[in-house]
Amino acid sequence: MNFTKKNTAIEGCYELQPVVRKDTRGLFVKVLHEPEFKKLGLETRFKEEYYSVSKKGVLRGLHFQEPPFALVKLVFCVEGEVFDAVLDLRRRSKTYGKTFTVKLSSKKSNMLYIPKGCVHGFYTLSKQAVMFYKTSEVYSPEHDKGVLWSSAGIKWPSGKPLVSQRDKLFPVFSDYVSGSTF
Repeated sequence: MNFTKKNTAIEGCYELQPVVRKDTRGLFVKVLHEPEFKKLGLETRFKEEYYSVSKKGVLRGLHFQEPPFALVKLVFCVEGEVFDAVLDLRRRSKTYGKTFTVKLSSKKSNMLYIPKGCVHGFYTLSKQAVMFYKTSEVYSPEHDKGVLWSSAGIKWPSGKPLVSQRDKLFPVFSDYVSGSTF
């Protein structure tokens, strides 16, 4: 097995720990193995990949895409460390409204598998962090939505993060109580 799958507080959201191969040269980490992902019941088709670079104190999120462009995300930190957060927006889920947080770091090489209908964001803990994302759908600007970072009950490392103007204007979580499309 190349991956250990650990349940989280959110149904269908998993922390994945890949096998990290280290030697005198450094390390090698496999982030996707289609046969194993299938055995673990995880999405194997990712249509888009990208990364972000953030300085310490930056909070990105909380982001998601609405149907029909809802997407599965596989995220991991290839440099530095982040405080990663997920919020379940799926009205039919047993974990609707619940949150889960975990530290993702390049030292640990852990990953987070986020199902469709969940909102994602992170706060940069290290001097700089590079986050890598794999998504099951392509970016659709008209379906790109968000939840105000401070409205979901997440205990962020800072109450005064550096947040984009766009992210500051997202609706509060309570606005999604009756309006969620998941």
